[in-house]
Amino acid sequence: MSTKVYDLVEYIVKALADEPDAVNLSEIEGENSIMLELRVAPDDMGRMIGRKGRTINAMRSLARVLAAKLGKKVTLEII
Repeated sequence: MSTKVYDLVEYIVKALADEPDAVNLSEIEGENSIMLELRVAPDDMGRMIGRKGRTINAMRSLARVLAAKLGKKVTLEII
């Protein structure tokens, strides 16, 4: 089931990636939580993390805000 949080993160990641076709985002949804696992091409890994983790932390913050509006908690991990 694709949620608004999933769609938002997928949109941001594909916009940032040099190889958007290599982006693989999987979602595990529980009663009160959503777990997102992100896989990208090795060359895009640094771009997703950003300097000192700023990019991934910004994506996590946006996902958290949207999930809070839906009454859920979200976790975003890069694998």
